[in-house]
Amino acid sequence: MRARYLDATGGDIDDPDFAKAARQQFSESDRRKWPFADVATFLDLPYRPDAATLPDFGGLDVALIGVPMDLGVTNRAGARHGPRAVRAVERVGPYEHVLRMTPAAELKAADIGDVPFRSRFSLESCHQDIEDFFSTVVKAGVIPLAVGGDHSISRATLRAVGASRPVGMIHIDAHCDTGGVYEGSKFHHGGPFRQAVLDGVLDPARTIQIGIRGGAEYLWEFSYVSGMTVIHAEEVPQLGIPAVIARARAVVGDGPTYLSFDVDSLDPGFAPGTGTPEMGGLMPREVLELLRGLAGLTIVGGDVVEVAPQYDPTSNTAQCAAQVLFELLCLVAAGRKGG
Repeated sequence: MRARYLDATGGDIDDPDFAKAARQQFSESDRRKWPFADVATFLDLPYRPDAATLPDFGGLDVALIGVPMDLGVTNRAGARHGPRAVRAVERVGPYEHVLRMTPAAELKAADIGDVPFRSRFSLESCHQDIEDFFSTVVKAGVIPLAVGGDHSISRATLRAVGASRPVGMIHIDAHCDTGGVYEGSKFHHGGPFRQAVLDGVLDPARTIQIGIRGGAEYLWEFSYVSGMTVIHAEEVPQLGIPAVIARARAVVGDGPTYLSFDVDSLDPGFAPGTGTPEMGGLMPREVLELLRGLAGLTIVGGDVVEVAPQYDPTSNTAQCAAQVLFELLCLVAAGRKGG
């Protein structure tokens, strides 16, 4: 031990999985990047706002995209600040200790900035801007991971990701978000997945919704009628996470799958910074175990939404969201490796 480690530095690491992560962090044998230095980006990835202007999208495999728009909320606004809050979280990754994976070493991934919006006042034009931007990403063969913003953005992203064929979905949320037209609008954050099914871009038979709870249950009839699988929050500990994982994998199968995570799926004791908190939610540990159990699925896109940081002075909500974003990046990497 003395011969190997007495004069070793922090970057002298032999285990191949550990060494892969260390190479992402150490510029020299003992010089490690400061997590609190430089401009903040999603997961501390390179910032490539120019990628969308390049014919090959800069050779990216995955694009992390901010969607700072919350015109679709039904109650508390503020999720427009979610992308900035998630970017500000430091020390997430680079290593996923359960999956023994360093996704930034397996994929060429970058933060490509925020969707360019024409108007901060028009929900409909914002959704069209999201769809157009994500369509450019998808057509370039790049997998998009979005950080919102309210959950209404998912209809627009799904229209891009599912344009060539309907996709399956693993949806972790307190609410099914399959409501109808309210007050003249079908674009609100309570109905993106009804519209995605009716648009022909989301396959309800390959959709599972996990963590559902609260007094809005009566609004989610479409989930049941369309054939979606719904697992309520109180069922999760009864079934156990391994059984929920098995059910999710059986529902989506081997086909292309979108993963949508609403931070209000977590109990507000862990994540109060959201617009529609519901008591009795999931624990972060349960969510992480669930996500890690999905490794090997064909993830073609995903989102993390509804972080409203002004309701959480601790920044815990943004921390949870950033960790979930990291897990999504790992799932994309694992899917490309075949599990």
